[in-house]
Order: sequence, then C-alpha cells, then structure tokens
Amino acid sequence: MSQESNTPGALEAMIGYQLKHLQSVLRSRMDEKLRPLGLSTPQYACLELLRRSPGASNSELARGAFVTRQTMNTLLGSLQDRGLVTRAAKAETGRALPTTLTTEGSKALDQAVERVERISALMVSTLDDELKAHLGEALDLCIGALENEDSKSTPT
Repeated sequence: MSQESNTPGALEAMIGYQLKHLQSVLRSRMDEKLRPLGLSTPQYACLELLRRSPGASNSELARGAFVTRQTMNTLLGSLQDRGLVTRAAKAETGRALPTTLTTEGSKALDQAVERVERISALMVSTLDDELKAHLGEALDLCIGALENEDSKSTPT
C-alpha cells in the first residue's frame, strides 16, 4: 500500500468539516445582522419556534434551537424580561411552563426574519434552482442517515 493511500484528504474536502465551516460562517453572519435588534441566533431560533409552535415547552424549544435546557431557560428569561415572550406563572399540567410570543416579540421576529432570509439568499446565491433542490435533499438524507443510525445503535 502506498503512502498516498494512507494519507487522509485535505481537511477542507471533508464533508463534516465543510458543514461545520458553513455553520460557523452562517452563525457569525446571523449574529452580526441580528445584533442591532438585540437578538442572538439562538434567541431568533427560539422566537421562530414559538411562532410555529405557540406554547412550546422549554425542552421542546431547547431541542429545536440546538441548545441545552439550561441555556434555553436563561435565554427565555432574557426574552421575557424584554417583553418578547410570556411564560405561564405555573404549569397547567406537569412542570412545563408554556411560552408564547408577545406582540412585541412578533414584531422583533418579523424584523429578524427579513435579515436572516437575506443571509440565506446570499448563501445559496451561486446555486441554480436545481442545485438548491439537490442540496436540500442531500442534507435531509444525511441528517436522516445519522438520526436513523442513532435509533438503530445498541449500547455495547
């Protein structure tokens, strides 16, 4: 076996590295554009999730925004202090305190969506419609493969 076949490819050519690099640049651009609104990317994600699922629990929001429950609790506290969300004082059932957007939260989210959509459009601006569709399909397949593997794996 030659030395070349044992040498790993360039780090920049590895799909996982490319995805992480993209995620890092995307997050940086989103934070930059959301900062004047007083929002971070996770806060934006939280507001967007609440628009789509009013009354979502802290755990549901944390999963959707890719943060820990503790981080989401802190994040929700800051959004509540700013009047962008409301949380029930006590749970109707169980321990989950449902959270909803306020009118001010909806307004802030509308402004944030415009900015995030511009970033998303820029990100794919060099792709034609067919490539955009293929990219979305390919990413869905990759996510599905890893999520399905997690559910199939057994502890060793």
